[in-house]
Amino acid sequence: MPWKNPRDVEHVPRPIVAVGNDYPPAFELDWHEHRRGQLLYAARGVIVVSTPHGAWVAPPERAVWTPGGCRHSVRMVGAVSTRGVLIEADAPGSLGPANRVIQVSPLLRNLLETACLIEPLYALDSRDALVMDLLMAELTRAPTVPLAVPFPQTPELAARCQAFLECPAPHDTIDLWAAQLRMGRRAFTRQFRRETGLSFGAWRQQACLLVALPRLAAGEAVTSIALDLGYDSPAAFTTMFKRLVGVAPSHYRMTGVSRAD
Repeated sequence: MPWKNPRDVEHVPRPIVAVGNDYPPAFELDWHEHRRGQLLYAARGVIVVSTPHGAWVAPPERAVWTPGGCRHSVRMVGAVSTRGVLIEADAPGSLGPANRVIQVSPLLRNLLETACLIEPLYALDSRDALVMDLLMAELTRAPTVPLAVPFPQTPELAARCQAFLECPAPHDTIDLWAAQLRMGRRAFTRQFRRETGLSFGAWRQQACLLVALPRLAAGEAVTSIALDLGYDSPAAFTTMFKRLVGVAPSHYRMTGVSRAD
């Protein structure tokens, strides 16, 4: 598929336009932003979207929503085929002002594939317009899934969270982080929850998921990932993974890179 720059179609007078692209393994899109909100789905491979406020990962059956005007970068895991839609803020399918990951149903996946074959300046009284209308209707029904790692607003705390993503230490405790930041335990827990919306333990699990998913998609063994992330056994890691994601980690190891829907 010839590469298309989403910015080239943002000016088209339609509430939603679609762009599909193929990327080689480990390709990275540097920091940029779109005027419109963007939903990015990987029909093959895994994408990791980073913003100044956190990181979001989309394995198969998931897609990342980035609101308009939000600076972000995108990292591809494996060879990646993206199917993206750019949506005006006042369009019915807009997913709001916050980043999130949504579940992609089989119908939504097929609509995203079809939308990328439609010319941006489609006729408003055509079948193409009906496809786009249905796509937007499905977006409003798509559930949010917990594949986000929000960063706190406080710079020192955000830097500590970023360092954790770069070198996960799942056995880190509240007391350790509070001491490193010269904070009392109670003040730390209150501030962390206020600025991230998550408890420290829940955030730590989310961060481990974000680190694990690209490694699974790259074909690494579940045992190696589980032990690297500090779990006592692959079974303990699998239990956490299934509770948060809904499927076993082996599902993404088998389908993350090779799948081409």
